[in-house]
Amino acid sequence: MDVFGFLNLNELALGLSNLSMFPCFDMAHYIISVMSLREQPGALEVSQRSPFACWFSSMLYCFGGAVLSALMMADAPVASHTHTHTHTHTQTHTHRQYLVFYCPLDAVYSLASVLPVRLVLTAMKEVTRTWKVLGGVTQAGRKYKDGLFVMIAVGWAKGAGGGLLSNFEQLVRGVWKPETNELLKMSYPTKVTLLGSVVFSLHQCRFLPIQTHQLIFIYTLFIVTNKTRMMLLGSSSYPFSAVETLLYKTLFVRPLTFSPLTDPTQSCCTSPNHNKPNAQDQKPSDTNDPDQTSPKDAETTKKTD
Repeated sequence: MDVFGFLNLNELALGLSNLSMFPCFDMAHYIISVMSLREQPGALEVSQRSPFACWFSSMLYCFGGAVLSALMMADAPVASHTHTHTHTHTQTHTHRQYLVFYCPLDAVYSLASVLPVRLVLTAMKEVTRTWKVLGGVTQAGRKYKDGLFVMIAVGWAKGAGGGLLSNFEQLVRGVWKPETNELLKMSYPTKVTLLGSVVFSLHQCRFLPIQTHQLIFIYTLFIVTNKTRMMLLGSSSYPFSAVETLLYKTLFVRPLTFSPLTDPTQSCCTSPNHNKPNAQDQKPSDTNDPDQTSPKDAETTKKTD
């Protein structure tokens, strides 16, 4: 893009695309994910009652995307945990999970909860989201070269698998809340991951005239700045929430309450409010009808007679 050449951002974009996620960025991802699990209602009680259930829930929080994308690609869910480097990731996650939940004096969680430290760790975690989405899209593109929707689905699952498997993760902790399903009410990470999966899938199918490192830079800058702004303002809304609501109301309008093939007069006659008389159509004499008097008024009239 000419904008990158004009602003001398090509070298920065290339450096970001060649950046290694392990160990610093992955460690930040594990810490923030385990902290999010700890802040769930009842998570501390589960960690004291069943440490293995707590560890398994944190594994779903951190590696749910890899498990879900492997299932969608007809691979074994544990296939990604059989490599040597994956053992290192698992050990690193286990260490961070132990420190966040069981560190003496709660030192690690208290330190990571400080706003400047948490801002840095959250920004580093959002950087890893880009690589997860891009990895899922690339993995699906190798097997299905022209499968646009398959790329979108696999990239979305790999980037937001922890949120999409939230009901199963809650079930591990003994909680069942089907109303919190991400497909029914998407959270911000799920939405922004879906957006990134669509963009990278379109680029994979050569619909976007932009280089890969430039797209990585734009998407990473968007999610990092947006997440940081949300944490500083303490709000769960993001800049395009109004645009999303407008598009949703435009594309998914309310369905018709009647069939366009039926007679309109018949639909009017069958409406529930059609046979109800209006208050203006009622006669004044109807209000003074003796048959409509209350039982107490009837007894008083009898006594006076």
